[in-house]
Amino acid sequence: MRAEDKVVSFIESTTFEDLNEVDIDIVKKQILTYVGCVIAGNSNMGCEEVVEIAKDLGGKKESTILVHGGKVPAQQAAFVNGVMGRALDVCDHIKPGMHVGSGMIPAIYAIAEEKGGISGKDFITAIAVGDEVALRLNLLEEDYHGFDPTGIAGVFGAAAGAAKVWGMDAKEIFHTLSLAFNRCAGSFQCNIDGALAVRVIEGWIGQAGVECARLASKGITGPLDWLDGVYGYFNLFTGGRTNGDEVFATLGSEPLRTYTLGFKKYPSCGMTQGSTELILNMMAEHGFKAADVEHIVLTMPTYGYNLVGNFKLGDNPKVNAQFGTPYCIANALVREGVKLEHFEPEFILNEEVLEFTKKIESVCDPSMDHVRPHYASDIKVVCKDGSVYEGSIDVSPGTEEAPLEDADFKRRFYDCIDFAKKPFLTERADEIYAKCLAVAEMENVDELFHFMTM
Repeated sequence: MRAEDKVVSFIESTTFEDLNEVDIDIVKKQILTYVGCVIAGNSNMGCEEVVEIAKDLGGKKESTILVHGGKVPAQQAAFVNGVMGRALDVCDHIKPGMHVGSGMIPAIYAIAEEKGGISGKDFITAIAVGDEVALRLNLLEEDYHGFDPTGIAGVFGAAAGAAKVWGMDAKEIFHTLSLAFNRCAGSFQCNIDGALAVRVIEGWIGQAGVECARLASKGITGPLDWLDGVYGYFNLFTGGRTNGDEVFATLGSEPLRTYTLGFKKYPSCGMTQGSTELILNMMAEHGFKAADVEHIVLTMPTYGYNLVGNFKLGDNPKVNAQFGTPYCIANALVREGVKLEHFEPEFILNEEVLEFTKKIESVCDPSMDHVRPHYASDIKVVCKDGSVYEGSIDVSPGTEEAPLEDADFKRRFYDCIDFAKKPFLTERADEIYAKCLAVAEMENVDELFHFMTM
């Protein structure tokens, strides 16, 4: 069986009963994380603007704009809800930088609402299927060459999940994915330059998932060899390093890969998580504070250095801070902790924190490439009294190797509620939390998403 057909068969045939307890638990945590992110990000930079654009465009009232309320065409709802879900950059992720749920879940829900009557079990199954397709298509650092993994591999997750919840037949699923292949796009230059396009890319993959499903349902076709053709996915992005037969060899015969998903402990890029954790651990172990520090040397491998090794204030300080490890370290040191609000402009522009970022020297060390793990970083702290402390971290918090505890997910959810500062959400917080964890028992997932919306 061709790899393309194997993927289609997997999407079409997978049922809730095929999922194990780990799959279901991880997907519930994805939903909880996504809901919290949308709630906290609903009024963040650029989010109210995309809501306004969607409502101004109008059109058939199919799917809900979450939190704000109002219905728009399904693909537009998926776009807006995807942008809001990525705004705070505290969503699920996996190396080398793909964010799966924030674009996929809104695509699946937009179609679920438009179709009507989608049960929690069917919703969870669509997410698990989308996760598996995206995770298997996720590539190595060197394959992406600066492309944003979310826009490249992530779009397949949104398309697969959309096709599954739609209830498509094999031919329609095939062309939904084939069309999605033609929507692969996005560059990490957005992250480096602090552009709001980072969150817009997330919205685009949600929108693409819905649009590709719609086009395929009307007989619009894509290429037949979208995985292994001469200009297919693997030849375009890996130069033939691997192929569909290899990547999908065990699809359906081994457990799903949902367990590999990471969930962020801190509200910033996945590549900053380890360094943030390391400096906090070093402070706790050695007892120094920001006032004691003369100089810090941060050393990272090439990929991490290029993406988040430097910090500069641009037009969007929030994005610059989210993707600037020197800010993350300075913030953790000066404030002796990390909160969602610390990545808001008024906190980023704090003179003490900005002055401290100048004490941090970032160094790119290519010798760490492919020798140390993806999230590796080293920190050397030189104190004013001459004391020197050195630390290293290879395992980032919230990853498969160091998963968050259930209490961490709960704390983060309520942080998102507090950050949103919307009375109706504060009043409903406990019920929203409970509904996220009880999705599998719902006859209709609207029960959750309508409850978190005005």
